[in-house]
Amino acid sequence: MKPTYARQQIAVLGLGSSGEAAARRLLEEGACVTALDSGDSEKLRATAAALCAAGARVLLGAEADADPTVYDLGVLSPGIDPAVPLVRAFRAKGIAVIGELEFSYSLCACPVIAITGTNGKTTTTQLVERMLNACGVRTLAAGNIGPAFAARVRESANLDVMTLEVSSFQLEAIRTFRPSISVWLNFQADHLDRYASMEEYYAAKAHVFDYQSAEDVAIVKLEDKLPPLRARKITFSAYSQGGDLDLRDGVIHFHGKPVLRLADTQLRGLHNAENLMAALAVGAVRGLDFAAMTEALRTYKALPHRCEKVGTLDGVEYVNDSKATNLDALEKALLSENRRVVLIAGGKDKGFAFDSLTDLVASKARAVVLIGEMAARIDASWGGRVPCERAASLADAVAMARAKAQPGDVVLFSPGTSSFDMFKSYADRGNQFRGLVQSFLDSAL
Repeated sequence: MKPTYARQQIAVLGLGSSGEAAARRLLEEGACVTALDSGDSEKLRATAAALCAAGARVLLGAEADADPTVYDLGVLSPGIDPAVPLVRAFRAKGIAVIGELEFSYSLCACPVIAITGTNGKTTTTQLVERMLNACGVRTLAAGNIGPAFAARVRESANLDVMTLEVSSFQLEAIRTFRPSISVWLNFQADHLDRYASMEEYYAAKAHVFDYQSAEDVAIVKLEDKLPPLRARKITFSAYSQGGDLDLRDGVIHFHGKPVLRLADTQLRGLHNAENLMAALAVGAVRGLDFAAMTEALRTYKALPHRCEKVGTLDGVEYVNDSKATNLDALEKALLSENRRVVLIAGGKDKGFAFDSLTDLVASKARAVVLIGEMAARIDASWGGRVPCERAASLADAVAMARAKAQPGDVVLFSPGTSSFDMFKSYADRGNQFRGLVQSFLDSAL
């Protein structure tokens, strides 16, 4: 039964896109909404003004942290770490707290597909959305991919299924969230600036399976160790045989039958083969025809900042992989290259070491240019095996990489960690890289 939020005093913690969307949806449900955020930036004040105009009460900065009100419920935006003082003070009052994902699910009128994993979530979510709609299954993509689930849940009554990209942050505070199909793409080191250990990060992600039953399906990577699952399991792997979907001689097979040749798609790399497998598995669960599914998947092009070809200058190709915000993504980018690489890497210190990639980098890279907080630590890991230099800025790094590259090489911008030490986001970082390369291309005309 759909919960009733009307006339309840509800606080939304955090005014990022998910928090703002939840606040607006709660207002539509007739709740008395207060939005709280410890920040007090110009952007937040603009969001606050818009929410106040819509009927919400908004507290920012110290006023939010000191708010004495006891609410009926709190809705936590996924961008807010539960360990921050705002959330700790809120929970100390004994107020129940749910996440934006849980809140939106309580209002959803159709089944849900939930796609999670350290890497590949956005690509797979878009593949599933495109494939299902092309096959006559009405769906919209939302969640971590944007827009927020709360912003699209009102459209769920007109859908056959909602396709959600879900992060570990979103899954931390679920209580009933039950996807009819869950997709577990992979699990690698990441977010150790938020989680105390890999085990804690794994546990947060594994919540995606918590409320599934034998009537549901879990699509999972064959090699990954997972908790006991109540849902029916479908497995995939581009690296091993024995799953329901596997890769043989560049062709994806389902139960031994060839269904899609990787070379016929716009995607490259074994990691993207697995993203395609996961999407095909979703369609198979829905009973879709493989010919119709693969026709839709062949035309999909990767989003910007994901091994994106920027251009070629003096026989050197420049590739923007700014979305590589962890070691696994950097590893996959390196493995997808059969040319000599000049690598630009580094960024925010997220709490993990780069030692595990030393052998691969030494085998692939002619040289490495390092940026950001992690530059010294990466240099300590790789410097004895491959020439490493540090750059003061991204512009310096691109110029240095250009000077080191030889015809036939690729300059690969794949940072292997987050961007927030120097940039607004991975997209900002990638856009700056693309702009710098484009300036070289333009000057060569």
